[in-house]
Formats: sequence, C-alpha cells, structure tokens
Amino acid sequence: MEPSETADHYDQIARWWQGNVPPTYGLAALERALRFAKKEGASLDVGCGSEGRFMKVQRAHGFAPEGLDVSPAMVELARERDPEAVFYTADVSTWEVPRKYVFISAWDSTFHLPLDLQEPVLRKLCAALGPAGVILFTCGGGEAGEIKGSFQGQDFEYSTLGVEAFVRILDECGCFCRHLEYDQYPEGHVVIIGARKAN
Repeated sequence: MEPSETADHYDQIARWWQGNVPPTYGLAALERALRFAKKEGASLDVGCGSEGRFMKVQRAHGFAPEGLDVSPAMVELARERDPEAVFYTADVSTWEVPRKYVFISAWDSTFHLPLDLQEPVLRKLCAALGPAGVILFTCGGGEAGEIKGSFQGQDFEYSTLGVEAFVRILDECGCFCRHLEYDQYPEGHVVIIGARKAN
C-alpha cells in the first residue's frame, strides 16, 4: 500500500483516533528512550497522529517538538489541539528534513511503509539525528515481509525488514542499539531505541 493510500485510510479514522487511542500506549517506551537523550533542542514525532500525546511528553522533557503525519485529517486535528506546535503533512519517504533533531520518535508509523522504503526511511531518520541524538521506533519482529490487517473498518498494510536488519542499518548509519524489546509478546511488536554516536 502506497503512503497516499495509508493517508486516505487514516483520514477516515482521525476523529476516532483522537478520542479513543489508549492515553498511555507507548509512553513507557517513550520515557525510556528520552532518558538517553539530551533535554534540549528540536524533536520530531513521525506519525504524530491527531492527539499529540508523544509531543506533549517531549515538550514536558524540554524539547521543542515537531509533528509529521501523512494524513491531512490527523494533522488538522493535531493543530487544533496544539496550535503553537510545528506540523508537517507529508510522506516521510519523500519529505525533505528541515533540520537536525536531538530526538526522533516513530511509534507505530513507519511500519506502514512498503518494504522497499523501510531501509531508506530509517537511513533518512538516522541522518536527521544530531550528535548523540536518539531515535525510538517500532517494527515487526518476524521475518522480513509484508502483511495485511484491518483496524476500525480500514484496511492497512505493514512491513518489516526483521530485527537483525534494522539493527544492522542503525550500525551502518553511525548509530547503535540502546534497547530492543518485544513489548507485546507473544505478538511480534518490537520497540527499538537507537542513538547516534557523539562524534
């Protein structure tokens, strides 16, 4: 599924998402990742959605958060809730990164990208980190491939390169793995925290 199609499906559930996503979902992993990061500078939430909980936590930790989402409806609702924040409506695979970030989160977002975009996007996000910058992202923990699923009446596709490939890419990009966890075991949902080397 191309990112534009994913955007269309998320547009349909943007209002539902804002009111129904579990308020603490993913926040324990976010707090863990933030402990590795410097507490000042710009941060980026890839796939920020419509309710802004990751950006709110990043701001509370001293960051200047920015949000990126492929769904125009999600971004519109997020702006209503947080009108002073910077938001981008774009496909992360073609988006031109405007600056270096000290922290990047991509919680349950980049795994919607087609398989052939997984590696270039992770490389792009790693390159967007400043020295000692930290990245948090989720991926599928099974073998490399693509699967389909449905959520709130919308069809979605998911892909993964496999955990070993993601860790290899981090290393090739001058980053290293700080933490890796199957956080919903026995489901294959994996949290990875990486950090760019200081110099």
